[in-house]
Amino acid sequence: MNMKTVLALMSLLAVGGLSAREQEKKPERKFELIAESPKFWELFDRGAKLETVAGEFGFTEGPVWDPAGFLYVSDEEKNILFKVNLKDGSKEEFIAMGDPDGNTYDQERRLLTTASYLRAIVRFDGPGNKYKVLTDHFAGKKYNSPNDVVIGPDGAIYFTDPALDVPPGEKQEMDYQGVYRLAADGTVTLLTKELTQPNGLAFSPDGKKFYVDDSAQRNIRVYDFVSGTLKNGRIFGEEPGGKGDGVPDGMRVDLKGNIFVTGPKGIWVWTADGQHLGTIAMPEQPANLAWGDIGYGTLYITATHGVYRLTTKTRGFVPWEK
Repeated sequence: MNMKTVLALMSLLAVGGLSAREQEKKPERKFELIAESPKFWELFDRGAKLETVAGEFGFTEGPVWDPAGFLYVSDEEKNILFKVNLKDGSKEEFIAMGDPDGNTYDQERRLLTTASYLRAIVRFDGPGNKYKVLTDHFAGKKYNSPNDVVIGPDGAIYFTDPALDVPPGEKQEMDYQGVYRLAADGTVTLLTKELTQPNGLAFSPDGKKFYVDDSAQRNIRVYDFVSGTLKNGRIFGEEPGGKGDGVPDGMRVDLKGNIFVTGPKGIWVWTADGQHLGTIAMPEQPANLAWGDIGYGTLYITATHGVYRLTTKTRGFVPWEK
């Protein structure tokens, strides 16, 4: 073998500065239901199949199911909030917006969106895509980049504000990454700033517990929820994983109080007392999920470039349906 051939082979093996060992093909990801406890099968049929709803997105986030037969889906890479037809997977642009992220309905079924580039929480009022900025600053400073949002048992809006998506060319004005409450009268309260990178959040069905995950620390925290405040914060669960495996992000709760949290390689399923029942391994890394269909027995999952659905044996807790 001459030197030219050797150099050519070395070049191929070092593409991107990676060694031959580093370039070994990683195992292909696939859908799988992985039980850690027999109780996992109380939530899923053993033969359950994952369906693809739609694909060819940039990066999917913030699903919200609508009874009209579509799903709101944020595409953070294409900077568009889509309406995805659940029958044929077709997409309709709802609004072009810089880095839309988490979405939810309020109790009047108005869509709320965390608009990262606006550094704001916005609400879409009435027909069309006109929106109102509900809040874009706290204590005289702009938020970092609001990420996820949920309606509380008191009807207030609760949201996380990590510094994951501070717009290019703008500076981070807060010296912390917080969790906030937005009251109906517009008053904003900082609930906690103890998390390194707060992300997904959810309430227990009885409204007594508040869950929020810390993507940087790879854990889930739980608080006692008392009259719009958080008390007694502690670690609920850990979701360790390797680089590129995914981190705790979006979360949802079922009517039994089980918590479904995206994490390494899929969606981790936890009981209300912190037992890891099992994992929904996904073909693409999921970022968020939502309950949908009549009776809320289907999980709609936004996972990187695709949107998927999985039928469950349990039923989802949906705050605005209370």
